[in-house]
Amino acid sequence: MLQKTASTSHAIALLRWYDRHHRELPWRTSPAMAEKGKRADPYHVWLSEVMLQQTTVQAVKPYFAKFLGLWPTVRDLASAPSEDVMAAWAGLGYYARARNLKKCAETVASAHGGIFPDTEDGLRQLPGIGDYTAAAVAAIAFNRQAAVMDGNVERVISRLFAIDAPLPGSKPAMKTRVAEITPSDRPGDFAQAMMDLGATICTPKRPACALCPFNSDCLALANDDPERFPVKAAKKQKPVRLGAAFIAVNSRGEILLRRREESGLLGGMTEVPTTAWTARIDGGTDESYAPFAANWQPAGAIVHVFTHFELRLSVFRAQVAEGLQTGRNDGWWEPVTNLDAQALPTVMKKAISQAIPMAFEKNRKVL
Repeated sequence: MLQKTASTSHAIALLRWYDRHHRELPWRTSPAMAEKGKRADPYHVWLSEVMLQQTTVQAVKPYFAKFLGLWPTVRDLASAPSEDVMAAWAGLGYYARARNLKKCAETVASAHGGIFPDTEDGLRQLPGIGDYTAAAVAAIAFNRQAAVMDGNVERVISRLFAIDAPLPGSKPAMKTRVAEITPSDRPGDFAQAMMDLGATICTPKRPACALCPFNSDCLALANDDPERFPVKAAKKQKPVRLGAAFIAVNSRGEILLRRREESGLLGGMTEVPTTAWTARIDGGTDESYAPFAANWQPAGAIVHVFTHFELRLSVFRAQVAEGLQTGRNDGWWEPVTNLDAQALPTVMKKAISQAIPMAFEKNRKVL
């Protein structure tokens, strides 16, 4: 439970720094904008927070602009075809976020009249919104006093209080500390300031401690090495999974695509035919596992690293006749020139590019 504290010495110092040095971000209402009466748009805050999970600000900016251009409001997103949303998300990764994004928009539109709940508890009831996103949206969009903790905040708070228990076990202690210094006055700006501080000053390597508003209070700086924090448990080696991908191209310059099942890894995304690899088991790795008989030729291999495993795919290509019947009812032939419009995750783009090097270039052609 957060104390209703208007300000703390940490909050005062940090907010002064933020007023001068905050980042200008397309989804953010800056202090100057707030002074002129502009309020944060909950839809923009929610959309950006979902996109920013496990993804950098620079990677998110064009996707955020694309989504707002296509779906300016949460009602627009709710009514959009799911395949269009997945296509627009393609390349941003962690595709369960896109599926939950759509479900959440639908729930807000249908059950809440297009208006986001304005409390942590209310937000947490929405599909795909966990503790972090609920706290972030409550604080930034609705100025609720909520303890917001992402990776940047973990780094700042672990150094400020020299929390040397390893992650992830130290998260509760970190959140307690964040709650202690989060003010009831400007909690949204405080949360964003903590994120900005971690992103620009309190960086993983060579932090600019001399410029930090916390430098006189930072226990890691005074008594230890800030770069040692946050302490992380030893990483387990990621398992390696094997499989194969099959790139079939017909005489019209079309490539065979199909859609993955809605559930599971890359659910609902578009793919080229592959073998039955998962995060837990290998798939077949040679042409005998091809989806249909053809003159399949080796085209090299690709490696793609997921969160919990590394995938190595042998890639095969076949030139086939126009109108070939594949024996599958969920596949279609797509012009190579239209691949950018498809919901292809990065691993599939890698496989296609391995077999068709120019597939995603402006002057693309089938070789």
